[in-house]
Amino acid sequence: MEEDFPIMSRRCELTAKAPQVGHKVSHSNIKTKRRFLPNLCNVTFISDALGRNVRLRVSTNALKSVDHNGGLDAYLLKARADALSPRARELKRAIEKKKLGAAPAQKAS
Repeated sequence: MEEDFPIMSRRCELTAKAPQVGHKVSHSNIKTKRRFLPNLCNVTFISDALGRNVRLRVSTNALKSVDHNGGLDAYLLKARADALSPRARELKRAIEKKKLGAAPAQKAS
């Protein structure tokens, strides 16, 4: 699965948005190939469950989605694992582990 997410790829770590290929069309209707790159930015998210900051390279669309879902933890818990990068998958597993570990302790008290 590592092949899907090379280290320095232009791919969002949360939504897997990648460059698309299309045409640049001139006034005389000559078509030449071009690439539409995703709008990526390095963002530091705060994980409440893990109690630490997480730095990810995400698209602005993913940033909006994380905010809409109520933070990184909530977004990762809802997201499908196959769309996430290996780092984001590890974060998802760690958050699920913390949440499951905290749930029985709350019920006991």
